[in-house]
Amino acid sequence: MSFVEQKDIFAAVEPVIRGVFEEFSDKQIDPDFIHIPFDEAILKYGSDKPDLRIPIEIADVTDIFDGSGFSIFTKNIEKGAVVRAVPGPGCGSRAIADRMNSWAQGEGAPGMGYIIYGEGEARGPVAKALGAEKAQEIRTRLGLGDGDAAFFACAPASEAANLAGKARVRIGVEQNLIDYNSFKFCWIVDFPMFELDEVTGKIEFSHNPFSMPQGGLDALNTRDPLTIKAWQYDLVCNGVELSSGAIRNHLPEVMYKAFGIAGYGPEVVDDQFAGMISAFKYGAPPHGGIAPGIDRIVMLIADEPNIREVIMFPMNGKAEDLMMNAPSEVDDIALRDLHIRPQLPRKP
Repeated sequence: MSFVEQKDIFAAVEPVIRGVFEEFSDKQIDPDFIHIPFDEAILKYGSDKPDLRIPIEIADVTDIFDGSGFSIFTKNIEKGAVVRAVPGPGCGSRAIADRMNSWAQGEGAPGMGYIIYGEGEARGPVAKALGAEKAQEIRTRLGLGDGDAAFFACAPASEAANLAGKARVRIGVEQNLIDYNSFKFCWIVDFPMFELDEVTGKIEFSHNPFSMPQGGLDALNTRDPLTIKAWQYDLVCNGVELSSGAIRNHLPEVMYKAFGIAGYGPEVVDDQFAGMISAFKYGAPPHGGIAPGIDRIVMLIADEPNIREVIMFPMNGKAEDLMMNAPSEVDDIALRDLHIRPQLPRKP
């Protein structure tokens, strides 16, 4: 749609999505499509596709562990790690804590620290090393009671978020905290425009390079690229991304500058995106849109956990469509018409 802002897209989409779910499902539908900034989603839920049916929010407790007596975490924090705490309602037993620790190791982590709360005291190696005051501070920050536990992920921010997010879901499932008879929607907004490649140390596009940066050209010229947000948004329901969209960039000077920050010169833009940049130079209106994933919507409404079961012609692991017998052989005449020459692998 032309001449629209993010709020206009939301206003157009929400009644349609809500109406489809009301028409074809008997489950309870939360009428509120809440807005969650990307950074907040990663912090509180460990994912940009949060399942809001799980009443658990992750908390940052790096400040509590920093300089504490728990030396393993303290040393990691000095190297740049963070500590994320996952509330564990009803998880206050050694057996559950040991299972969570083993599960974390199966996920590739060294383990998962924990504190068990009960009868006014905190138990476990972490609690002993921290001391009663700091253990109580964690309990208060997470809103825990007797019979609950706190689980900890200590790692670089992205790794800690990933592990904590998976632990949140695992606890929700194992403790039967999920309301399976409801749909809860949210918009994930304020995606970062750029991110730092951890291997090369270079700045690159985070999601969609053709989105309009918030603040436009002025932001690109004056701000730290890693602080710039984009007009991008995802619609999420019950932990499934249903739809993605953006307010698109329509200005050539913004496109050149954004690609320049990511290390691509004007010649790359002119060569790789000639049609787009040319159209922008002739004049394009501000515009934005969204692309719903129909298969994912059907999957949720049908209460089918495997999306392949609702796709009309699913492909197997070899990218073959067995129902359509595709891909199939192409004869030489068709290849010649398209100026395509097959290059077969050499025989050993």
